[in-house]
Amino acid sequence: MTQNPPFRHSEQSEESHLNPHDMLKPNNQIPQPQKMKKHSVVLLLALAFTSQAFAEALRLSEPVHQDATSETFGALIEEPPAVTQLATILESPKTFIGKQLAIETKVSKVCQKKGCFFIAQHAGKAIRVSFKDYSFFVPTDIAGRKVTLVGELIQNEVSEARAAHLSKDLGEHGSVKRGVQYQLVASSVKVPKLL
Repeated sequence: MTQNPPFRHSEQSEESHLNPHDMLKPNNQIPQPQKMKKHSVVLLLALAFTSQAFAEALRLSEPVHQDATSETFGALIEEPPAVTQLATILESPKTFIGKQLAIETKVSKVCQKKGCFFIAQHAGKAIRVSFKDYSFFVPTDIAGRKVTLVGELIQNEVSEARAAHLSKDLGEHGSVKRGVQYQLVASSVKVPKLL
């Protein structure tokens, strides 16, 4: 009977096969593959990112209306005004202050604490959208979706403390700046469902 030589990792290729009987013999060392450690780290990172991506969205308000393709939060607006482009509003905002507006826009960021505001973005222009009388919130997972909102444009002064608070809620330090800003106060937000 021939005896297999003891396993030496340096003499074996990564693709070599170990005989299970050899592992039971004394003085044989079982290799601890470095690739296993690398794969474990990659797997842990993938799981961390996946769990965040699939984390359940925070929904502090129920929709006032739902259909097969969308949910409406806030008030149900039977006859909204004609849609105005966000870029048009921000080119000459003073002409739109205090007017009831309907806007279709992409949500770029959402308050991750409550869904109490989001950043609307369209054609390179962005504006913060809050909700009338703090009376409703949107789901925290709507970033990237194109929503339709009805609301009013206001101008306000954002203090340094308020800017820091809003930036923290977005999860991005310094993303909101202090100073005079325009803001949309929405009374209704129609959010498409993920199908």
